[in-house]
Amino acid sequence: MSTRTRRPQRRNQVLSQEQIVEAAIELLDAGGGSALTTRALTERLSTGSGAIYYRVGSRDELLDMATETVVTAALAAEPAVAAATPEDEIRSVALALFDAIAEHQWLATRLTLQIVRKPFGPVTVGIFERIGRQVGALGVPQASWFDAASALVHYILGAVSQNARVDGDTSTVQPDRAEFLGATATAWQELAPEDYPFMHAIVGQIREHDDREQFLTGIAIVLDGLTRLG
Repeated sequence: MSTRTRRPQRRNQVLSQEQIVEAAIELLDAGGGSALTTRALTERLSTGSGAIYYRVGSRDELLDMATETVVTAALAAEPAVAAATPEDEIRSVALALFDAIAEHQWLATRLTLQIVRKPFGPVTVGIFERIGRQVGALGVPQASWFDAASALVHYILGAVSQNARVDGDTSTVQPDRAEFLGATATAWQELAPEDYPFMHAIVGQIREHDDREQFLTGIAIVLDGLTRLG
């Protein structure tokens, strides 16, 4: 007599939106955007697809909720050092986003989509408000506030995205950073020095550079330019 495979028991208690979003973030962290499927989510939560759709709507809506949850938490966290100047506060916001994307590799793409598609959404509004207030405090003329805040946000997203997994990247293993930088430096070293003098000059710098410090250098350059708008 054959035995039937037992199906996972359905959960009896009602799922909250927060539980579904938390499970979605765990799946995204583990496997990127492709890992967030209805099947994977229903198995993790021991529920049916109807219960998920009822609470969070479509997959895109769920991704937006996951993005909002992570970004809101990152921006609400207390910085290691209290901000004393507008520049400090901007660096604090920038590093909060940098670290959030480093921890959640799927976030860069979703955050960019939020900024582009939903300029009225809580993620976009929250980031622009935090940065925009400091732009004004820097003495930037009000007529240039939008351009100045946009330049900062665009730099932050562009810079941190370079350190994140891109949707559609089929590689399953993240390269070892030291090996990757070493291989890059070796390849640059092999370029003809008469044709690529600059690349030869920075070979030693790429081997030893710190991504976070490089990111902050870019912020400093943008801020220096903004203060000259006054």
